[in-house]
Amino acid sequence: MTVPAPAPVRPSAGRARQRAAAAYLVPFFVLFTLVMVAPIGYALWTSLFKEESSGLGFGGTESVFVGLGNYADALGDTALRASFLNVAAYVAIYIPLMTCTALLLALLLDSTVARAKRLFQLALFLPYTVPTVIAAIIWVYLYSPSLSPVMDWLGSAGVSVDFFSAPLAVPSVVNIVTWHYVGYNMVILYAALQAIPRETLEAATMDGAGAVRTALRIKVPHIRSALVLSLLFTCVGAIQLFNEPYMLTTQSEAINRDWSPVMYVHKTAFVDHQPGLASAAAVLIALLAGLLSYAVTKLGNRWKAA
Repeated sequence: MTVPAPAPVRPSAGRARQRAAAAYLVPFFVLFTLVMVAPIGYALWTSLFKEESSGLGFGGTESVFVGLGNYADALGDTALRASFLNVAAYVAIYIPLMTCTALLLALLLDSTVARAKRLFQLALFLPYTVPTVIAAIIWVYLYSPSLSPVMDWLGSAGVSVDFFSAPLAVPSVVNIVTWHYVGYNMVILYAALQAIPRETLEAATMDGAGAVRTALRIKVPHIRSALVLSLLFTCVGAIQLFNEPYMLTTQSEAINRDWSPVMYVHKTAFVDHQPGLASAAAVLIALLAGLLSYAVTKLGNRWKAA
């Protein structure tokens, strides 16, 4: 029996496929260049220059090429190093609290005894729909001793708390951010729990596993990928912390205008008018975020493979 040879591809058909592929790819690369590459390139270029006054301060300013001088100044600035320490303290509290709370809420919603799941899912997700600035203003109001009903209740119970004081500055910021994002992370984990085959859970129940054992031994290992994704989003968001502490500066003397690294960039660029130094600090923050994302991804892959 003779097998017929495949029909040759006509050159015109190949060119048509190439044009179709280009029609899909070109818009992506154009947008990627405009939105990602161009701003990063401009920040890198700006970080190599420094504004200096000329003519004894009466002749305006001029940009002077300083190479990596702005990076050396940024790394040597105690304010930037202090801002990184503030975020490190914030991350030490925020990430375990956020991850554990979101996971616990997702497991409770996924349990068989939970009722009105859609109502509680919507109620927990609702704070995420509030803009971050508005969420921070709400909590500034609730923290204020002369305005907040919560502070009045605490005062009537004999409890005196100053959420704007230096010892409570980090926990106050953590509370606002956790309230705002815990529902978002809970939805990610809850969606992953819904994807676990029901047969697996029924088999665990038939083997005598209780609810807690099923959650720890069956459900949590099955949603490792979602946990790593949630942890990655949380870490990247922690590096970009700005709105919540910035709004607290109006009431708290313990949180200054360069409390976090992004606040330092904002103050340096728009208050101190040092765009080169601000760009250098922004590049350093981006590098740190990239390294942190890489470390979380590598550790997550090892955890998933274990």
